[in-house]
Amino acid sequence: MSFAQKAIVQETVARQAPLDHLLTVRGLRLHAKAASYEEIALPIEERPLRPLADHEVVVEIQAAAVNPSDAKAATGLMPYAVFPRTPGRDFAGKIVAGPEALIGKSVFGSSGDLGIRQDGSHASHLIVEAEAVVAVPAGVTMQEAAGIGVPFVTAWEGLRRAGLPKAGETVLILGVNGKVGQAAAQIASWRGAKVIGVVRREEPYAGHASTPVEIISASGTDVPARVRELTAGKGADIVFNTVGDPFYEIGQKSMAVGGRAIFIAVIDRFVTFDILAFYKGRHTYVGIDTIALSSVETGAILRDLAPGFTDGFLKPFPIKQSAIYPLADAHAAYQAVMGSSRDRVVLVPGA
Repeated sequence: MSFAQKAIVQETVARQAPLDHLLTVRGLRLHAKAASYEEIALPIEERPLRPLADHEVVVEIQAAAVNPSDAKAATGLMPYAVFPRTPGRDFAGKIVAGPEALIGKSVFGSSGDLGIRQDGSHASHLIVEAEAVVAVPAGVTMQEAAGIGVPFVTAWEGLRRAGLPKAGETVLILGVNGKVGQAAAQIASWRGAKVIGVVRREEPYAGHASTPVEIISASGTDVPARVRELTAGKGADIVFNTVGDPFYEIGQKSMAVGGRAIFIAVIDRFVTFDILAFYKGRHTYVGIDTIALSSVETGAILRDLAPGFTDGFLKPFPIKQSAIYPLADAHAAYQAVMGSSRDRVVLVPGA
């Protein structure tokens, strides 16, 4: 055996050796779509861990967020979802197998594929591409890192595709106290933009921002008129609509000439579209579906966001003890997400 051949064998052994104790993965298992959110069955099962490809790592999951899309996919609202599978898009943990230089690294990530088109993060271990994982920023806990994923990726992708806000621009966020709304407010203020947030009823802004967030209640207030008051008649350069059709008209009437609107959600899919106002205003509409993003594409977005967390301009969502669940209580965690909870809900497989 040549020196080169010995080196290849040694590298293969070094990379695969950590798998010796990972013969099985313990996690939630969806076998068929549920008729409703209440009927989602989430049994815990053990199964063999598949062989690891050269470009992949094994992450020992320490925390994994539960997103509304996890539950929606379980009820068949995403026809491309495969069964059986382990759900879960967001994760944080330590690399226990893969390239030797990565072993022991604390990482986090998210994906449009994980938990929907392939096995996801609601388990003890996860196999994912090495390019998909991102180092956990200093000062961020594993549970906080697990909660960054989908909301911040959605906010960044929307703002990126619309044209990242600049100093002097105004970003209007409809549904600002939702998790994507808060993430968008953080990113916009980090970028130096003025942020105006709209809420359904009187309440303060619930999240972090580098600069003050002006709040407008849609209850009893003419939102477009107030937006123009706050912008010297110009209107918003970017309207980030996290709610959908209920706020569609408000957003359209609040846009500046040349404004960009971002859409990520819908309740009733049809709205009255004013074509004249659209082209006379030279508006741009951007639709965002992060489930279309691969793990590697999502990892690239999280890498762009990481400096903001490291430097303190961005902050992860606080994780309350009451919103942390072991895998055995996953059904309750899913119900909390699809119910009225505003907390970032996290599963802890090792609990």
